[in-house]
Parts: sequence; C-alpha cells; structure tokens
Amino acid sequence: MGFLFVSLGGAVGAMLRYAISLIPYKGDFPILTFITNLFGAVLIGFIVGYASKRGANSNALLFFKTGLCGGFTTFSTFSLEAYNLFVSGNKMLAAGYAVLSAVFCIAGVWAGITLASVVVKE
Repeated sequence: MGFLFVSLGGAVGAMLRYAISLIPYKGDFPILTFITNLFGAVLIGFIVGYASKRGANSNALLFFKTGLCGGFTTFSTFSLEAYNLFVSGNKMLAAGYAVLSAVFCIAGVWAGITLASVVVKE
C-alpha cells in the first residue's frame, strides 16, 4: 500500500515541478530549479516539523515526504545543470549555484521546521 501513496505523491510532485519549468525564463543561472529545490526544502522541513508536533499517518508521510517532495525537487536536474555550467566554462557560476543551492536549501528545511512550530500548536 505504501507504494501507492509514494507513487501518487510523486506524480503530483512531478506535475508541479513540470509546471514551474514552463515559466518563461531566459538566463544562464538555473533559477527555476533553484526555486524548486528551495521550496521543496521548506516543504519537507514543514512536513517533518508538522509530523513531530502533531504526529502523522505513515501513509500521509509516504505521500507528502517521500512522494510529493521526492517527485517535486530536482536534485538530479540541479546536478546536471551545475555540471553543464562547469564544463561550458562558467566555473564561478557553477560554484555559486552549487553553494547557494546547498546553503539556501538547508536553510529552507530549517525555515519549514520553524514555520511548522509556529503554525502548529500542540
């Protein structure tokens, strides 16, 4: 049964990621992937924070944390974009993208957990 919840959440997450990719943007910095990963980090942080305060059904966690966030965030795309920036000669942009993504997405998880502690009262 868990596979069903993961796959349904993954489908929703992938559709949301695709929708964001349709936003017209013409620039070297892969901002749409960056925003997707940052939002996904905040979302997974919120889910974990919420679950720690209120508890959560294991199927709901499979749907939201594993499925939705896993289907939505784009770490493999991020990795390919950073690599492509690097091999195309944009070494500083690649490094900046990698560092910003790591720092801001870890901060996003913290923000999500903090937001959950403010929104969800025991």
